[in-house]
Amino acid sequence: MLRLRSIAFSCALLAVSACGFQLQGVTAFPPELSAVYLAVPDPNSDLAFQLRRSLTAAGMTLVGSAPEATATVRITNENYGRRVKSVSAQNRPTEFEVFYQVEYMVSTPDEILVPRQPLARARIFPYSERDILGKQQEEELLRDALAREIAGVITRRLADPGS
Repeated sequence: MLRLRSIAFSCALLAVSACGFQLQGVTAFPPELSAVYLAVPDPNSDLAFQLRRSLTAAGMTLVGSAPEATATVRITNENYGRRVKSVSAQNRPTEFEVFYQVEYMVSTPDEILVPRQPLARARIFPYSERDILGKQQEEELLRDALAREIAGVITRRLADPGS
């Protein structure tokens, strides 16, 4: 029995290593991103908060002003909201789509490292008129989750600006 477990474990380990699986570790960022200034239209938005959190967690140094930065991550457009996705026979909404759309770019004083890149995420959630307060909270949580996801994508793309 013990031998069967060790064989199964060895096969699983071999399969995981063969597929390119790699544990996430500290990401190495290009030297141009040693001190980053974050330029956002609304510094109190969900995305600004999540982006600061994500970049700091990845080990980047955020600075308070553009002159002391080696690079600037600029959010040129930030848009979020909700749309009706489906309606009932009585023409009442039954599903909404919460969306978050962003356009960003990364530049140094000398060059543009990442030209304008659009990025969008959306989630659909069911709606009930009986749970209006709960659905408002659910929408806020979804918007925050979408901002967190977009911030993570931007952070990963900064590790490899060529992608």
